[in-house]
Amino acid sequence: MSSLVRPPLFDRLASASSVLVAGAGGGFDVYAGLPLAFALRDMGKRVHLANLSFSALDQLDLDDWLAPDVAAVRPGSAGPEEYFPERTLARWLESRDLPSTVYAFPRTGVRPLRDAYRILVDHLAVDAIVLVDGGTDILMRGDESGIGTPEEDMTSLAAVAALNTVDRLVTCLGFGIDSYHGVCHAHVLENLAALDRAGGYLGALSIPSSSPEAQAYVDAVAHAHSQTPLRPSIVNGQIAAALRGTFGNTHFTTRTATSELFINPLMTLYFTVDLPTLVTTVTYLPSLENTESMTEVSLAIEAHRAQTPTRPHRTYPH
Repeated sequence: MSSLVRPPLFDRLASASSVLVAGAGGGFDVYAGLPLAFALRDMGKRVHLANLSFSALDQLDLDDWLAPDVAAVRPGSAGPEEYFPERTLARWLESRDLPSTVYAFPRTGVRPLRDAYRILVDHLAVDAIVLVDGGTDILMRGDESGIGTPEEDMTSLAAVAALNTVDRLVTCLGFGIDSYHGVCHAHVLENLAALDRAGGYLGALSIPSSSPEAQAYVDAVAHAHSQTPLRPSIVNGQIAAALRGTFGNTHFTTRTATSELFINPLMTLYFTVDLPTLVTTVTYLPSLENTESMTEVSLAIEAHRAQTPTRPHRTYPH
């Protein structure tokens, strides 16, 4: 049983020997899993990194593909220079003398992504998967006033839900960031409370800003920013800023110039839930089960939203 001195997240992963930390929502989401990955590696775990990719994976060489829908991206892999988060991360890892392969999944529907995850799990002998969301919209059930950008998150969630031979968790980093996409964070907290009642909430865990995990993460994000100056990660940039003690409406890229930011210490908390429990709360997830493309996923979510009464937006009262 977990206690105050044994965080449930690490207690849950204590018996795992090979952990896949995977970005659920694409883009730079895998970066949000880096502090956790570093901590698990220091505990003696074999840790692997993967990401649902927005990159032009069709430019990879044939030798980089394990299977049609899962690629092993390495520091020298071919691809566009202006935007390739998986390769950018691989190059940073190599500069730190760390294992430098980052696995990448194309943006497909649930069925091909599920098959790709199964292949990768077998290839790496994985016994636990942690899906990581930069932000918190993966926790949206579908009846909220705003659900953010759910397509990639829900595709990943549905795909990993079927892998019942491994332990499966979801963790979110960057509380408050999804307000830009219409997420009501009172609903995030309401959903976490419901998951807690169902026994599926593993608590919140702060990343100490002075920890080696935080310092390595901040360095990795700064490196990504320097390598992708036209499309830096807005999510990870805010989290990294929060870890540096920044507060309020502070900008680090012109991409946010028209937005009012609220960088704060809550962005440095991992909120972790049991994946199978979370899946039971997303009532439309079965309708995604046999999708082949992200377009089909999007249409299914739109159809659900069109016929679902929504909870009214609530202002966080404090």
